[in-house]
Amino acid sequence: MTGKLKGRTALVPGGASGIGRAIANLFASEGAKVAIIDLGTALPDKVRAELEAIGADFHYAACDVTDPEGVATALDEITTALGAPTILVNAAGIDEVAPLEDVSLALWNRMLAVHLTGTFLVTQAVLPAMRAARWGRIINLASQLGHRGAPGMVPYCAAKAGIFGFTKALAHETAEAGITVNCLAPGPIDTPLVASLPPEVVDAVVAQLPMKRLGRVEEVAGSALLLASEEGGFYTGVSLNMNGGHYMI
Repeated sequence: MTGKLKGRTALVPGGASGIGRAIANLFASEGAKVAIIDLGTALPDKVRAELEAIGADFHYAACDVTDPEGVATALDEITTALGAPTILVNAAGIDEVAPLEDVSLALWNRMLAVHLTGTFLVTQAVLPAMRAARWGRIINLASQLGHRGAPGMVPYCAAKAGIFGFTKALAHETAEAGITVNCLAPGPIDTPLVASLPPEVVDAVVAQLPMKRLGRVEEVAGSALLLASEEGGFYTGVSLNMNGGHYMI
């Protein structure tokens, strides 16, 4: 690897699995110190082993991104261990398929809380250190479904559409401080989250894709690396759409 992120500290909420895990591994291999926050009491053994094999300097903190006090405590712990993060990848997420008539208020609130409120809370917590450094990279995981919608996924699509608006507005606020704010908007990616969906749902989606396959987490991670690197310094307020041609924008 080229050491593009050497000397940086990157925080990846949701980095214990799926896309977040791939991003954490790639960033570590590019020289970043990597902090992961997730719901589990400990980092899964396999994920820990991957980071250790890279020789990564990393730290894990258990945290629910919807809990303001938990986020503050986790960030204090991470800053002590690795230094203040100047790269943030908001990758925490959940999913559930149901027609709107069957969506409970609790599910609706939880979907918005994890995707939108969690992104807000963690971003708000890291911004002061980025402003002090006059440098920062904020990358939010949206989804192509925030653009195109999908049946049975109204709460998810609404939450992801909100991330687009959050990203663009914050990009305006932080550009002069040297902080970029961008989105990744993947299409169907081969992750545990997608694997948890009904097989017939996944098969139907793949049939619609011009490439006729799910994307790989490594393909998303490569785009995150571009946005986190010096080469990505003139991107802000944009959405990169790796979706196999499912939604061309």
